[in-house]
Amino acid sequence: MSHTIRDKQKLLNRVRRIKGQMEAIERSLEEERGCIDVLQQITSCRGAMNGLLAVVLEDHIRTHLVDAETHEEPAGSATDQLIEVVHSYFK
Repeated sequence: MSHTIRDKQKLLNRVRRIKGQMEAIERSLEEERGCIDVLQQITSCRGAMNGLLAVVLEDHIRTHLVDAETHEEPAGSATDQLIEVVHSYFK
C-alpha cells in the first residue's frame, strides 16, 4: 500500500486547508487589500505547502529508500525520482 493512500485523509485535509488559503489570497486581491496582508497570506500558504511537501517526502524516503528491500521497486529508481523532485522544487 502506498504511503499516500495510507495517509490519504490527512493529506487531503492539508490540501483542503491550502486550497482555503489560496482562496483567501484571491479574495484579498479582489478586495484590493494591502500588500502586507497579501504577502502574509502568501507566506502562510507557502509554509503550508512546504509542510505538505515535508510530510510526503519524509514518508517517501522512509518507504522507498530506507525500507526499500521490503518493496518491489528497486531503490535506485526511487532515489532517482527523489532527486528529480528535489531538483524541480529548487528551480
